[in-house]
Amino acid sequence: MYQDTFEEDDLIAEVELVAQARYSQNNEVDDGFDTEVVSSQTTTAQIPDGVRNFILHFYRNVIDSNIYELHNIFDSSFNKLTEKYYQKQAWPEAEVIAPLVNDDQVFLTLYRELYYRHIYARLTPTLEQRFHSYENYCDLFNYILNSDGPVSLELPNQWLWDIIDEFIYQFQSFCNYRDRIKGKSDQEADLLKENSQIWSCYSVLNVLYSFIQKSRINEQLLVSKNGGDMMEAAGEYGSRPLYKMLGYFSIVGLVRVHCLLGDYVLALKMMDNIVLNKKAMFARVTACHVTTYYYVGFAYMMLRRYADAIKAFSTVLSFIQRTKQYHSRSYQFDQIAKKGDQMYALLAICIALCPTRLDENIHSQLREKYGEQLFKMQKGEDSLAVYVDLFQFACPKFLSPTGKGTDPHQNQLKVFMADIKNQMNLPTLRSFMKLYTSMGIEKLAKFLEIDSDELTTQLLIFKQKSRQYKWVSGNLLEGEYLPTSDLDFCLKQDVVHIAESKVGRRYGDWFLRNINRCEDILANLELSKA
Repeated sequence: MYQDTFEEDDLIAEVELVAQARYSQNNEVDDGFDTEVVSSQTTTAQIPDGVRNFILHFYRNVIDSNIYELHNIFDSSFNKLTEKYYQKQAWPEAEVIAPLVNDDQVFLTLYRELYYRHIYARLTPTLEQRFHSYENYCDLFNYILNSDGPVSLELPNQWLWDIIDEFIYQFQSFCNYRDRIKGKSDQEADLLKENSQIWSCYSVLNVLYSFIQKSRINEQLLVSKNGGDMMEAAGEYGSRPLYKMLGYFSIVGLVRVHCLLGDYVLALKMMDNIVLNKKAMFARVTACHVTTYYYVGFAYMMLRRYADAIKAFSTVLSFIQRTKQYHSRSYQFDQIAKKGDQMYALLAICIALCPTRLDENIHSQLREKYGEQLFKMQKGEDSLAVYVDLFQFACPKFLSPTGKGTDPHQNQLKVFMADIKNQMNLPTLRSFMKLYTSMGIEKLAKFLEIDSDELTTQLLIFKQKSRQYKWVSGNLLEGEYLPTSDLDFCLKQDVVHIAESKVGRRYGDWFLRNINRCEDILANLELSKA
């Protein structure tokens, strides 16, 4: 549910994936890691001293559960060393660094998570690496979920989100790879058939739902939403930050997965106990914040609730604008910027279908990025190609759970364009109706160069599209049928009577915004003089 300051069925109690899903195979960097020289062992001789010292430092902080330092290691140091040593090659394999960390299997599992993440980000993973990465996630999740009691492992929220996010990304990447028939050898095709349970849709959903159940996060959020203390419903596992945050991020992950599978109702249903505002837990991690609003907005758009989609996209785009100087320092800046461009494209589609007054800053950015497309989307049949281009650029990469049947991307595009084709002439009809208070059917039909019967059909479509199911309060799927257009009309006999309600401009907000901007400029000038 939204705040204008802007229970799930359990699939299975425990995750038992490893036994079922084993791969069957017939810039200058100064992090202080280069200052200390450690004696080399035979198996680690090829590792640069800076990387070796980084791994030792990394290992010590995992053992000590030093969250603050682990955040710096994950967010900064690992990426800097990647730029220096491993731009075009993989990091050392876990077996090579094992002697440095006393063969600690928990640490090596975490290290492999970063190792395979780097391969996916910078290189091209082989089929074998895709399988092994899945096995490593199984090892990690089995350790967290199936140990005797809660584990003592602690990781920063950023890394916990990225574990869930990367897990889903690699599942998505594998499905797209599996569905591409061209370029595969017979051996690869046979391996995929033999190991159909690896990266299966069931196993991915199973993990996410198991984290939600283990952490009792839905029960915690429900208590919090009703004004209680989350710890009352946390239980043994949910009281630990590791389980609590993995459960929470799994909810957002399921919103994403259900959108990728085309189940937009279930995607929004996952958010029943989460309040969409700046105090929500997803706001602690910028990438999670952006992802949540992107998929909520996209689900609304595909459900033809364009007013709600506009609200979701506008909210997070305003957030990105306000915090740009902070997340520009993050290694995920490029991903956030790309997601922002995609949301502007989706916002352009929604605005063309449901004209709405936007925040001045968002409106100016939208005009700058997609002004030409917004103009073309008012041009009847000529607009169809623009809708297709924007949708293909901005939509997620849809998945087929089995890899069989029709192309999921083309199927979703077809569903979306079916609604667009029904109303592609409405902008032209709207532009004529805004010029009159009453008008004969015959006269309006001549202007539009269509016959009277076709015009009557178009007027009925216009009337139906001018009212949408819109969120007012409650859960995201709830709402009321409300007018979303400033233009209303009625048809009496052969005359269209038109009423336009104009919304007054908010001059006060404009003056306040520019007064604040002027004061900031004067303050900066004073500082520069000093």
